[in-house]
Amino acid sequence: MNLSLEQKCVHTLRTLSIDAVQKANSGHPGMPMGMADVAFVLWTEYLKHNPKNPKWDDRDRFVLSAGHGSMLLYSLLHLTGYDLSLDEIKNFRQWNSLTPGHPEVGLTPGVETTTGPLGQGFATGVGMAMAEAHLAAVYNKGNTPVNHFTYAIVSDGDLMEGISQEAASMAGHLKLGKLIYFYDDNKITIDGSTDLAFTEDVHKRFDAYGWHCLPIDGHNRDEIRKAIEQAQAVSDKPSLILCRTHIGYGSPNKQDTSGSHGSPLGDEEIRLTKHAYGLDPDKKFHIDDDVLEYFRTSVSKGEAAEAAWKEAFAAYANEHQELAKAYTSRMNREFPDLSQILPVFEASQKGLATRASSGKTLEALTAAIPALLGGSADLSPSNNTKTGSLGVYNPENYGGRYIHYGIREHAMGAAMNGMALHGGVIPYGGTFLIFSDYCRPAIRLAALSHIPSIFVFTHDSIGLGEDGPTHQPIEHLAALRAMPNLLVLRPADANETAYAWKAALERNDGPTVLALTRQNLPTLDRTVYGDAAGTLKGAYILKDSAETPEVILMSSGSEVPIALDAAEKLTAEGMKVRVVSMPSMELFAKQPEEYKNQVLPASVTKRVAIEAGVAMGWERWTGSYESIVALDRFGASAPFEELYQHFGLTAEHIIAKVKSMK
Repeated sequence: MNLSLEQKCVHTLRTLSIDAVQKANSGHPGMPMGMADVAFVLWTEYLKHNPKNPKWDDRDRFVLSAGHGSMLLYSLLHLTGYDLSLDEIKNFRQWNSLTPGHPEVGLTPGVETTTGPLGQGFATGVGMAMAEAHLAAVYNKGNTPVNHFTYAIVSDGDLMEGISQEAASMAGHLKLGKLIYFYDDNKITIDGSTDLAFTEDVHKRFDAYGWHCLPIDGHNRDEIRKAIEQAQAVSDKPSLILCRTHIGYGSPNKQDTSGSHGSPLGDEEIRLTKHAYGLDPDKKFHIDDDVLEYFRTSVSKGEAAEAAWKEAFAAYANEHQELAKAYTSRMNREFPDLSQILPVFEASQKGLATRASSGKTLEALTAAIPALLGGSADLSPSNNTKTGSLGVYNPENYGGRYIHYGIREHAMGAAMNGMALHGGVIPYGGTFLIFSDYCRPAIRLAALSHIPSIFVFTHDSIGLGEDGPTHQPIEHLAALRAMPNLLVLRPADANETAYAWKAALERNDGPTVLALTRQNLPTLDRTVYGDAAGTLKGAYILKDSAETPEVILMSSGSEVPIALDAAEKLTAEGMKVRVVSMPSMELFAKQPEEYKNQVLPASVTKRVAIEAGVAMGWERWTGSYESIVALDRFGASAPFEELYQHFGLTAEHIIAKVKSMK
């Protein structure tokens, strides 16, 4: 069989994928085989990228939302010239390789975001397109310096997951014309035909969302080219190109079956498939010289595209010096010295809810840091996330900096990740702490991927009162603290809140959660109590005894004033008491042993922790569960003062606990 060079290139994408999956005896060959035509056309003819500089600002972003088909992406990266060797392809899914089972951003050059949990890539790509639209609106004079597309390959599974429905609705509402997704419509899932569970009209659904829809034959490369060009020409709608494909394309016995979805084809079936492709069935991981040469033209094209952009940017910088300087600063995540920006709150017994002091802190921060883009899942007045510095982000004003996400916590979290990954934007988003459950998959991926998104979660305990147990978070702080590489900060007053924002903004290697109160908390007099800058160390001595303490009371957030009240009464009875504010267990755990022992001396074994949530996590610092005043049940509907009294979150109960300890 005489194969055209183009056909050989497409088949090479397929064979690298099936060979790697077979060698690993693990993986998903069917999707790479089915979407190879689409991927080939996009990556070699339309995708603007430079394999020698995967982080070039104005590159197109490509998201493999169907992350189980990771070998398609790895094959593309190797063939087009990224720093991903053939040995890494052969080492697919093995220990310490650059080719894990699902793509991981920061690990593999050219991977834009971590995908695998279906729907997350779809929604993250929406965030990338949102960031592109914003930066273009703020900085472009002509088409410089921001003019790129966000592409993704999405699957049936992506479209079934609820998060993609939220994100698709949001993208249509925002008219993100630089967003182009390819739907791998192969009619197969793990269980079998999609007809088992998924019979809706996807085309009509996305029409209703406000998307531009193009149904094509996903194996007809001319149709693919035409569809991409049509999608690129539509500036006021995101595009969904519905690609009718065959999973496991070319496999004589496994094409169009679930057997090619998540299992190796098997040696004999691979031989039959390569024979059907017109390739030598005895060759494994084989790349013809002319195939590699064709793919590697991506290097010269990418370098030329970046060089042209740099030349255009130099002219732009000459004409628009301040804009160019501001753009570069934003892309480098530079901002002024926060210690000169943060407000200082005066002592007040009435005080502020920490959600309110967060809002006041944001007023100062957003005025000084143009990169801050905020939002809320329809709780702006409750989260205090909208400030005077932020115009509303919408299709008429992409330069706005406040995003009304609507009641879409799932999509909000993932879109924030996409904006942070895109660069030039520092995203924060708000909802109630109880609804962190809806954001949790995105928070987890942010933690895994070292993405510095900032989650503003208010109404952080039973202290929200009358809304009752459906809205009162009990286990949420413990669950979030259990997540690796997630920074959780629960400040005790207004000044701790300001420093919590400092910690969040200065963190570049993972997400941060701010847990904030609905109810007012006293603003502590820092001439009497410890410096709120101790927040940056996670825990600090807030109030100390004149001599070595007999007992240490520790807490976070709204329970710190209760601990101070108990300490005063115990001190009046002659007991030596230290109070430790611990807004962040994670930050404290990272401190030198000398500092940790200074705050919590090993010699002081009588320790009590207080928190309006489950006890889990505090035992690390108290030494036992028995010395924790916490909740072991869901809350109730009543004024918060009554709830604290009923559940024993009182100075009197703490005093009794201390006196009962040996």
